[in-house]
Amino acid sequence: MKIVHIVPGFGGTFYCGNCLRDSAIVASLRQAGHDTVILPVYLPLVMNGTVIPDGPPVFYGAVSIYIKQMFPALRRMPGWLHRLLNSGPVLRYAARKAGSTRAHGLEALTESMLLGEDGLQREDLAEIVNYLKYHEKPDIVHFSNALLLGMAGMIRREVGVPVVCSLQDEDVWIDAMEPAAREKLWDLLAQRAAGVDALIAVSDWFASEMKRKMQLPEGKVHSIPIGIDTTQYRFASPSLENPTIGYLSRLCEENGLGILVDAFILLKKDPRNSNLKLRLTGGHTGDDRSFILYQMKNLGKNGLADQVEIIPEFDFPNLANFFSGLTLLSVPVLKGEGFGLYQLEAMASGIPVVQPALGAFPEIIERSGGGVVYHPNDAVSLAAKIATLLAEPEKITALGLAARRGAEKYYDCKQVTEELLSVYRTVLPKWK
Repeated sequence: MKIVHIVPGFGGTFYCGNCLRDSAIVASLRQAGHDTVILPVYLPLVMNGTVIPDGPPVFYGAVSIYIKQMFPALRRMPGWLHRLLNSGPVLRYAARKAGSTRAHGLEALTESMLLGEDGLQREDLAEIVNYLKYHEKPDIVHFSNALLLGMAGMIRREVGVPVVCSLQDEDVWIDAMEPAAREKLWDLLAQRAAGVDALIAVSDWFASEMKRKMQLPEGKVHSIPIGIDTTQYRFASPSLENPTIGYLSRLCEENGLGILVDAFILLKKDPRNSNLKLRLTGGHTGDDRSFILYQMKNLGKNGLADQVEIIPEFDFPNLANFFSGLTLLSVPVLKGEGFGLYQLEAMASGIPVVQPALGAFPEIIERSGGGVVYHPNDAVSLAAKIATLLAEPEKITALGLAARRGAEKYYDCKQVTEELLSVYRTVLPKWK
């Protein structure tokens, strides 16, 4: 089977769970013997901290589509300028700048993208359609998320193949926008989803959320979790003698770093936690720098700056070192999320997770047995839950063992890939 995955590139400046999920899916499909291609849009593909050499072209280059949207006079820019703006150096520079992941202010561009042929990116759409028709010739096209569905109709019609689409965290983007734009964008997503052969949510909770928000019929949405190659993760029992809390995600307010820092400060007020440490990794964007600086000043005021380690390298080869020596991991995302790949990476490494009872976190923790949840999502509740665990080291050890077993049993990439292939095989016969 020839499969093309269309995914947003991200430039590699921070830990992007969705991007890592896409890369893992493609790798697993290839291992299963399928000819699988990954096509990036917006920004270059980055694997293990390095831009893929001789990789596919970047479609819908982030800089050029932004300029065309914001400056009408440049919508007919000369070809040389278009190519320059879509070049690797320019796109990598853009990925590092503030605002590269900010939804606010991009309402009109998001709407235009979802309009597809009727939007301002019709020439970009024609480029990717021609590339699929005459270069890749796939049997099926899989979109990384529903915000890309403006391409779906023309691809189905012109390339003549079924289209499936993953669903993960679209709400995080749309619900951060101006209220007046939200309803219009959710309606557009519902319209575009009607022309897709199958939709694949990453959790039961998120499937339910998107059925409601996108007005989706019951039989069209499949729930297939994220998978990882558990054999690549080195199991190590949680550290008990030198307790350390880990955080693996983009270092930002939305992912709850402030809650974790405040919880750490509370925990350190107890003399029993005198040797407790905090280890952070996941990178950041330009928008996050002032927030990170504020958190470090807060730690400094409490005499704890030397008790916290920020690790700049978060690519896969360095993750084993990051997890080694952790006692538990917590990423207290303010509003929860559809999955959270960092949970799987921690559990596969034998590290239990402590997550807020929001989004899909309770579903994943209950299924795997690899952690605990707390409520409400504030520093006091998180500190209390961690303190309870630290007082029961045998429970931490048991949770670490359960975490590894749960990751192997429910979230191994081979099993997840078979579930995905089953969906592909269901929609393909309709196109033969």
